[in-house]
Amino acid sequence: MAIGSGGLSFARPFTATPADIDELGHVNNAVWVRWIQELAVAHWAAVASAEQQAAYVWVVTRHEIDYRGNVSVGEMVTGETWVPEPPKGARFDRHVRFTGADGTVKVEAVTTWALLDRATGRLLRVRPEIAAPFIGPR
Repeated sequence: MAIGSGGLSFARPFTATPADIDELGHVNNAVWVRWIQELAVAHWAAVASAEQQAAYVWVVTRHEIDYRGNVSVGEMVTGETWVPEPPKGARFDRHVRFTGADGTVKVEAVTTWALLDRATGRLLRVRPEIAAPFIGPR
């Protein structure tokens, strides 16, 4: 993990498969939403303890996505995500950027996530020990 854009960033690659491509020949918008979710879940899995993963689950409450370029079948992008600000109660905003091999930004997003108690489904305040791996030292 690297420190960048105000929080600890997490990155992983994504490669467009034929199933990801729409009738215009590029990655479908719904696939970008799926990749955003996969990236966020992978980030949580990378930083949360087994106990935290068993006790809590994150859900999306909002997506704001800007599409800046196209990706065709076989192309790889790097998805990077970070949380620039401490949580507000049960929620925090996660920033996401997908960059092509040529360095151009293809998609940028800000998504709002809420923390739930896995057993009850109730919203929980994000405590400092849960937020720390995402935002780094303050």
